[in-house]
Amino acid sequence: MRSIGQITVHRPGELTADLRAAWHRAMDESPEYANPFLAPEFATGVGRFRRGTRIAVLREGGEPVGFLPFERGPLGTGRAVGLGLSDCQALVHRPGVTWDTGELLRAARLSIFEFDHLVCGQRPFAPHVTGTFASPVIDVKPGDGDYPQWLRGAYPGLAKTTLKKERRLGRDLGEVRFVFDERDPRALGTLMRWKSAQYRRTGRMDRFSRPWIVGLVEHLFHVREEHFTGVLSVLYAGDRPVAAHFGPRSSTVLAAWFTAYDPELRYYSPGLMMHLRTAEAAARGGVTLVDLGRGDKEYKDWLKTRELRVAEGFADRTHPVALARRMWRRPVRGLRNTVLAHPALRDPADRLLRTVGSLRTRG
Repeated sequence: MRSIGQITVHRPGELTADLRAAWHRAMDESPEYANPFLAPEFATGVGRFRRGTRIAVLREGGEPVGFLPFERGPLGTGRAVGLGLSDCQALVHRPGVTWDTGELLRAARLSIFEFDHLVCGQRPFAPHVTGTFASPVIDVKPGDGDYPQWLRGAYPGLAKTTLKKERRLGRDLGEVRFVFDERDPRALGTLMRWKSAQYRRTGRMDRFSRPWIVGLVEHLFHVREEHFTGVLSVLYAGDRPVAAHFGPRSSTVLAAWFTAYDPELRYYSPGLMMHLRTAEAAARGGVTLVDLGRGDKEYKDWLKTRELRVAEGFADRTHPVALARRMWRRPVRGLRNTVLAHPALRDPADRLLRTVGSLRTRG
């Protein structure tokens, strides 16, 4: 292992073309860093809307070999860039590079660094991990035929029911068609309205009530780069949008991020149709992995081919601010993780949230 000699910290707008190229090279050299949430384009996108966004650059012999995007808050509190939105976090580095976490935090002027989707295997962060969790993924490869043939081969248990519902949807509303890379921004607006209503209906925090998240999604929609592209996919019945998904992709990984559908058409299972259509089209476009993100959902159990592991925790220095932050955040996380890990607790909690959501929407 090679240790780091110098660490510098930059604002997103200070990333030169050479630094971006070195970051992309580090992504290309290690499959675990191919996720689009680890690309400089995502960090700089967040930086347009989050003033505390910074990038720590690790150098060896003057050459940039590692990159940690983070957000710096008051009193040196720090967190992974896009925490709460990003489904993959890491210090992206070239093979064989290691670092001292204390030195990294000092260079970044952080008393604590919080993460919740850290790529497992980053040894310098290992002593600071408080838990690891399954993050289901779909390994995909292009089919030899059309979508129905691919579906029967990849998901024989789902194929018959799904194709039957698609045919019924076509008879009821018009020919079913799928656009993997829809460039109409009006369709993105439809997706965000559907998702916002879903959040409220199920009692969750409405992410799209936050202007910076809306702004970030709209910005990423227009990014078209080799290592990062914002992909909007839409399922239509006739001219009517039925379901949609927006997520970033790298050259080989598509992140399943925001999926929603017209609630009037829920009996057709449009959300499942959306995921299946997206996976098949992504494979034809060169994607080899669809990352479904951490979380227990029934559809993820149906679709996944395996699971990765992601970690959450707090890397900190001996500092009163770090101690206070840990004491405040850790019990909240622990309660949430306990509920999510036990169906006997998760299902009643989910029903309660839905009840609260229904009362909100009636009001």
